[in-house]
Amino acid sequence: MDAKKIGSLICELRTEKKFTQKELASMLNVSDKAVSKWERGGGYPDLSMFPKLSQIFNVDMEKLVSGEISGNDSVGGNMKNIDVYVCEECGNTIMSTGETSVTCCSKKLSPLKRIKAEDKDKLNVELIENEYFVSGSHEMTKEHYITFVALVTGDTILMKKQYPEWDLQVRLPRIAHGTLIWHCSNHGLFYQFM
Repeated sequence: MDAKKIGSLICELRTEKKFTQKELASMLNVSDKAVSKWERGGGYPDLSMFPKLSQIFNVDMEKLVSGEISGNDSVGGNMKNIDVYVCEECGNTIMSTGETSVTCCSKKLSPLKRIKAEDKDKLNVELIENEYFVSGSHEMTKEHYITFVALVTGDTILMKKQYPEWDLQVRLPRIAHGTLIWHCSNHGLFYQFM
């Protein structure tokens, strides 16, 4: 851990929040001299204080410990390159159009890798009036099921959550051609072009 980097970051974040050293010290139950020492790079907070600092500044704790926070590069908002994260503990699904740090159930998540669906894995897509009717013969049990089906275009994502023991039948409005993505609880994230 680099005391100078951490101190500089604490000073920057404290100034952004418009806290005095004394106010920050009061929130942490330390002296304002301790905060001053950290900001000068003469030391850094005890590790037990980083969760509280993270909460006060609304910043990821790993970033605080590293002493570096950098913004993400603009990705132009192209939804076709969306990253999908699924928590193995609770099943929460999170999507991002750019690089991000995602944590759920106290675990850091990695984006799922997309698998191009082989013929045997592809979902059936029929155009009925102004809707896509998506269906499939995939097993739908509590142990093995499709968690969601989504249509992704350059600027839109339409997602339908699925549940165990439901038939895999989804209606999606016809908005444009795009990519169909879906997540299998056992085998990962699949896609097929429509």
